[in-house]
Amino acid sequence: MAIAAVAYLRVVDTNGQCHVGYMMGKSKLAPSSAHTVPRLELCAAVLAVELAQIIIEESDIEFQAVDFYTDSKIVLGYIHNSTRRFYVYVANRVAQIRRSTTPDQWHHVATDQNPADHGTRLVLASQLQYTTWLSGPLFLKVNTEQRDKPESFDLVDPSVDMEIRPQVTTLATNVKENKLGSHRFERFSTWKSLVRGMQALIHMARSFSKVIPTDHCDKHSTDLSQAKTVVIKCVQQEIFREEIKRLSEGKEISSHSPLEKLDPFIDSEGLLRVGGRLQTADLSELEKHPLIIPGSHHLAVLLVRHYHNQVAHQGRQFTEGALRTAGLWVLGAKRLVSRIIHQCVTCRKLRGRLEEQKMAILPADRLTIDPPFTYVGLDVFGPWNVTSRRTRSNSAESKRWAVMFTCLCTRAVHIEVVESMSTSSFINALRRFLSIRGPVKRLRSDQGTNFIGACKELRINSEDPEIKNFLQDQSCTWAFNTPHSSHMGGVWERMIGLVRNILDSLLLKNSNSRLTHEVLVTLMAEVMAIMNARPLVPVTTDPETLEILSPAMLLTQKASPVLSPPGNFELKDLYKAQWRQVQGLADCFWKRWRQEYLTTLQARRKWKAEKPNIKEGDVVLLKDTQIKRNEWPVGIVVKAIPSDDKRVRKLEVKIVKQGSVKTYMRPVTDVIVLLSENGDKG
Repeated sequence: MAIAAVAYLRVVDTNGQCHVGYMMGKSKLAPSSAHTVPRLELCAAVLAVELAQIIIEESDIEFQAVDFYTDSKIVLGYIHNSTRRFYVYVANRVAQIRRSTTPDQWHHVATDQNPADHGTRLVLASQLQYTTWLSGPLFLKVNTEQRDKPESFDLVDPSVDMEIRPQVTTLATNVKENKLGSHRFERFSTWKSLVRGMQALIHMARSFSKVIPTDHCDKHSTDLSQAKTVVIKCVQQEIFREEIKRLSEGKEISSHSPLEKLDPFIDSEGLLRVGGRLQTADLSELEKHPLIIPGSHHLAVLLVRHYHNQVAHQGRQFTEGALRTAGLWVLGAKRLVSRIIHQCVTCRKLRGRLEEQKMAILPADRLTIDPPFTYVGLDVFGPWNVTSRRTRSNSAESKRWAVMFTCLCTRAVHIEVVESMSTSSFINALRRFLSIRGPVKRLRSDQGTNFIGACKELRINSEDPEIKNFLQDQSCTWAFNTPHSSHMGGVWERMIGLVRNILDSLLLKNSNSRLTHEVLVTLMAEVMAIMNARPLVPVTTDPETLEILSPAMLLTQKASPVLSPPGNFELKDLYKAQWRQVQGLADCFWKRWRQEYLTTLQARRKWKAEKPNIKEGDVVLLKDTQIKRNEWPVGIVVKAIPSDDKRVRKLEVKIVKQGSVKTYMRPVTDVIVLLSENGDKG
């Protein structure tokens, strides 16, 4: 029904006490036209500003500060606003308020504490002296530091308030006089897309001209040729600006220019071409005077990629030949083409080399002086068909496998024949080995196709409770290498090849006789004896060193057959001499093992240089010997497992195979990096 404003004088004495006194109040009836409550609150704010101006002009008091209070947060949002625009009614009144006051002077007061509300409601004359209209609100008597706090008010729901103009988005276009810049070409990834984009631009420019070609085919061919010319000309004018300027003026180019030996000239289209010495050759004009392309520009990369695809991803010679035939002379073409081919994903899939890493240090199992067969490498090979039962008409045959145990320290071997396809048969072979050679601390084996296939056929499972309990009773552990990494177990994998070669030679001698279980076991014993008698180091020509360092030297305690010395010996002397002989041979073996054999393991015969580590997120090609290289699956590295020297030699690769996601553990030698995490190899 009405709007009101009231002003008070606030004085602070020397004791810090606040005194508030009524100065002036004013009320006005609300306009008869229908106004919203926010508009009336805004009019009340204007009335308060006018009231303050009257008091300041008519009184002789020097005011230190003037503060305004309103209980409308909508009005406070209008006054504090600096981003949105209002309609005329609100805009004029807000402008009037902002001309005389600042937003920092305006504060919010709760409705029940606002004394101006008494001027808009019916109050009896007898009750007026008891209201805050004359005495002022209580919060004015509070200390200044507690009362005046900086406040900031936002617009209350601008999307609903009808007084706020809707937000209008405008676009501004800045037109420059500069010509087309070649930096825009970096947005394109292929030469064809760049030419098509320029062709579309030329077509749009030509569509605004009055002359329109009638032949669509001629127009398309003209636009395509013109697009190529515009692109190359733009790049040449930016990179070879000085050379083109000097040639246009009829001067010779500088001796420091890379184009000096090419004898360049400008053709009728304004393009820079090679002059050279082949003007009289029986070649096409494009080959005699090719266009000069700067090798450091993105355009050269697009052209090399384009013609590399044209020659079906062949080598550098094919790609360079295609560039020259197309009439292009790329500066530094050899290095650029080699780099593009090195980065080409298709070329990596076709001819990329498998990854490798610097050879790791030897494990402690191979470097410690322990009794033979303390640390053992295990492998299974075979089978062989043996005659198990003979009848009058024919004979029954069965299969036999061999389990080979290789001492990782002395390189001695022990072979046990397995005759049944069961876990118990394998355990029996393991028990025979432990009974003869003594306890083992750790068994090692790989997860290659030979071992895993033989174990599956033998129904051997390292996680079988029976095997685990047996190994636990023997205080032995069984460790597996990474799948498809037979080179990690080369110390015993090499023994398989030697066994096969020796066994083939022995079987050739016994080709006339049938191979039985007894014959096979005997042959395996002979193979074992031959392999354990092999020298560990090259045989020396020193006449003072007659003993050959071999595993048999330690296993049999016999360096060579020696005749009994002459003389009479008692039984105690025989035992004493035998003890000395055994101990002497053992000491001699380990001394020579350290001095002669161990030093041969120091150098790396291959994989000598450190390679960049493969990282998680790299895209790789996973080797699969069962299918052709073009069909090898592409996967992503989900986990890179570093060794003790922080070099990655094992990976977990995730691929999609037959519609399902699978993860494989593989060595780095089984992958080819197509794209690294940063977009390039390494």
